[in-house]
Amino acid sequence: MTKRRKRRVWSDDEKRMICGQTRVPGVSVSQVARRYDVNANLVFAWLRDVRFADADAGDVACFLPVEIVAEANAPVAVPAADGHIEIELAGGHRMRISGGYDPEALARLIRGLSA
Repeated sequence: MTKRRKRRVWSDDEKRMICGQTRVPGVSVSQVARRYDVNANLVFAWLRDVRFADADAGDVACFLPVEIVAEANAPVAVPAADGHIEIELAGGHRMRISGGYDPEALARLIRGLSA
C-alpha cells in the first residue's frame, strides 16, 4: 500500500502571508515554498493572482504622477570660493561640505533630510 497525501487547503490569508514572505530581500520563492511544504509552482501561481500578489502593496515600488515646477525652496548647492559647498533644504536644514565628498552619499543624505 502506498501512503496518499491529503491535499492541503490554504486560506486566502495564508496565501497572502506566504506571498508576502517572497518579497523579503534575499529570500527566494523556493525557500518560502520549502518552509511551508508546498510546491514553488503553486506559490508562483498565487503571486500571479491579484488577490494575493498585492499583500504588501505599500512596500512595492510604483510609478506616481510627477509635475516639475520651479520652486524657490528647492535644494540649492552653492560652491564657495574656498572649496566649500553649502546646501539649504526646504525643511530648514543647512549642510556645509568642505573638501572631497562622495556625490552619491551626498545625494542619499539630501534625500533623507528632504523626506
